[in-house]
Amino acid sequence: MNTEYEALTLTRAHRPQAIAEAAAGRTRRPWPDQGQPLFIIAADHPARGILGVRDRPMAMAGRADLLDRLRLALSRPGVDGVLGTPDILEDLLLLGALENRLAIGSMNRGGISGAAFELDDRFTAYDPDSIAAMRYDGGKMLCRIDPEDHGTAATLHACAQAVSALAAQRTVALVEPLWVSRTDGRVHVDLRPEAVIKGVSVGQALGTTSAYTWLKLPAIDEMDRVMAATTLPVLLLGGDPTEAPDVVYARWERALRQPGVRGLVVGRALLYPPDDDVAAAVDLAHSLLPARQDA
Repeated sequence: MNTEYEALTLTRAHRPQAIAEAAAGRTRRPWPDQGQPLFIIAADHPARGILGVRDRPMAMAGRADLLDRLRLALSRPGVDGVLGTPDILEDLLLLGALENRLAIGSMNRGGISGAAFELDDRFTAYDPDSIAAMRYDGGKMLCRIDPEDHGTAATLHACAQAVSALAAQRTVALVEPLWVSRTDGRVHVDLRPEAVIKGVSVGQALGTTSAYTWLKLPAIDEMDRVMAATTLPVLLLGGDPTEAPDVVYARWERALRQPGVRGLVVGRALLYPPDDDVAAAVDLAHSLLPARQDA
């Protein structure tokens, strides 16, 4: 661990109040102007026990290495901000990496990957009050929907309450509704257009108002059908990092042409590219974003 990260560890041990001080003093970036694309780096996977990327099962386990990659990504032109859990966002705060960047708090991380209770996506990280207290710019929630899993009902209820509470604070709720099922005990996202559309239909109706709701959706080949199901702004999620990058980038590029798609939220695919060149991967993804000027 280098000297900078040793100092970070000492600050956490001896001056925990420095986190609140850094949050209070952070220079915030306005949410992008109407019609301008948004580019967010996601870093909330470890909180659900997801540490692997392709053939590296513990790729995200080293915190210093992850922070190095995040800081590099955030320094690249066109990157608007980061989505993460409290531990990660607070490290970045203390390192000064969130200055003039959007910070979106990841909220429900209780559905640990591979667990019997995986679809009970409880709110174990941020909540609307803590997002407001930290002066963050939005809250993200995972909303996996399995008609055969009783845990889905609790997840839907909790997400609806969070959407309502964020809206009361005029703060964006980034909802990721995914239709899923279990096969041999493992959860699989259904990426058929009909299933993605059903997820959209449920997710966009959560809460007492959708005024501040944005959707985070997978980029699929028939994205025109998906976007016809909503009037809400949509950010594309990064997708499976096991796919070849050129295939993934081509799919993003096609989906980004759809009206209503307002940008990207990508994590492992850019932070851990096959050649480990984070800057090049981030710059290439940014080059796919259209310079929108539509209202």
